[in-house]
Amino acid sequence: MNTPNKITVFRMFIAPLFLVIYFLNIEHKMLASALIFALGAITDAIDGRMARKNNIVTNFGKFLDPIADKMLVTAGFLALMQDGLCNIWIVMLMLTREFAVTSVRLIAAAQGVVIPANIGGKIKTVFQMVSLIAIMLIGEVNTVFSLGLPLAVISNVLLGITAAISVVSGLVYIFDSRKVIDFKS
Repeated sequence: MNTPNKITVFRMFIAPLFLVIYFLNIEHKMLASALIFALGAITDAIDGRMARKNNIVTNFGKFLDPIADKMLVTAGFLALMQDGLCNIWIVMLMLTREFAVTSVRLIAAAQGVVIPANIGGKIKTVFQMVSLIAIMLIGEVNTVFSLGLPLAVISNVLLGITAAISVVSGLVYIFDSRKVIDFKS
């Protein structure tokens, strides 16, 4: 297994670690959670760049990287949902998008075609990760300085925008996949 793929696998372990930290009853849990989540987000940027730069992109990495991303981001959404900071419909939209795109990838794989993430999917992932980190950091600042910000409103607006970006990128991905796979077989 090459180094970028090892980094991707490492990110898969960060997702449950993030949840453990998030649900511990510790002071500054939002800050600690944001830092762990940010570590996962940074590994996402590192592994892809490293694989492309060193010309060691593998099918294993093309399949595993999006799964690692989904694990981390889903952990973030579920944590915020548990605390009332993410509406269940946002999670439903996000998961539906991911299941649809993954289904297209599976159809393609059955036909011997690997469809990597497109720019829309990468933008979606960056926006998801940045939004989740921002919400946790705003939550930390809100708690430490007793600002009384409507964190649930702020969070749901950011995540609603993220959901819209996700749905659009998923539709584009599915539409574009028609060019490389046969949906009739």
